Amino acid sequence: MGRLAGKTALITGATSGIGHASARLFASEGAHVIAVGRDAERGEALAAEIEKKHAGQVRFVRADVTDADDVARLLAVVQEEFGRLDILFNNAGIFVTRAIDEIDDAAWERVFRTNTKAAMDMTAAFLPLLQRAKGTILNTASIGGLPYHIAGSKTYLYASSKAALIQFTKLCALNFAPDVRVNCLAPGITDTPIYTNRDFSRFSGIPMGRVADALEVARAALFLVSDEASYITGAVLPVDGGASLK
Repeated sequence: MGRLAGKTALITGATSGIGHASARLFASEGAHVIAVGRDAERGEALAAEIEKKHAGQVRFVRADVTDADDVARLLAVVQEEFGRLDILFNNAGIFVTRAIDEIDDAAWERVFRTNTKAAMDMTAAFLPLLQRAKGTILNTASIGGLPYHIAGSKTYLYASSKAALIQFTKLCALNFAPDVRVNCLAPGITDTPIYTNRDFSRFSGIPMGRVADALEVARAALFLVSDEASYITGAVLPVDGGASLK
C-alpha cells in the first residue's frame, strides 16, 4: 500500500517542474491526483502518462489559479467529482528578475498574485474540505524567501513574494491546528523550466556541487504531505543542497 493510498491530492503548477514530478510521484504512492495547470497540452500528456501506470488516479483540470472564477470552478470540480480533499499543494509560481528601477505596478501585481495571493485564495477556498478530511497544505516557497539567505541582486519581487508565502504558511499552521497541517518547501536552484538560462555551471558553489532535480524536491513534498509527517506543522524545509548555508 502506498504512502498516500486513499487520499485525494490537488497540485497546482502540475504541468512542469516540481509539480509535474510530484503528480507522478503522488500517484505512484496511491493518491488520486487532481493536476492543475494552464498548459492544456502538457496537462493532458501528464494525465495520460499517469493513467497508463495508475488507472483512475488522475484528473487534469486546466485552470489559472490567479483567476477567481477558475478557483471557484476548480472547487466545484473537486466537490462534485471527489467530494473530499486531503492534500492541497500550492506549487504554482513564476520567477521574475528586475532591477529596482524596473519594477512597476504590473510586474509587482503579476509576481505577488501568482506566488503569494494564489496560494491564499486556494487555501481559503479549499479549507473547509481540508478541515473535514483532517488534511494538509503544502506551499512551495524558495530559499530566496528565507530571512537568513539573500538571493540574487535582481530578485526583489521573487524573493519578497516567497518570504510573504513563508509567513503566510506559518500563520495558517498556527490558526488551522490541530485540524489541518500547513508546511512549506523552500527549494534552491532546481532544474525546471522556470529557469530559462540552462547554464547551471554558475551555481557550482552549492555545497552539494550541483542543482536539484525536480524529483528530489517532490520526494520532500511527499514526506511533508504524508502521515509520516503527522506531527510537523509550520515547518519550512530547505531542499537546496546546502545553498542557504552560505
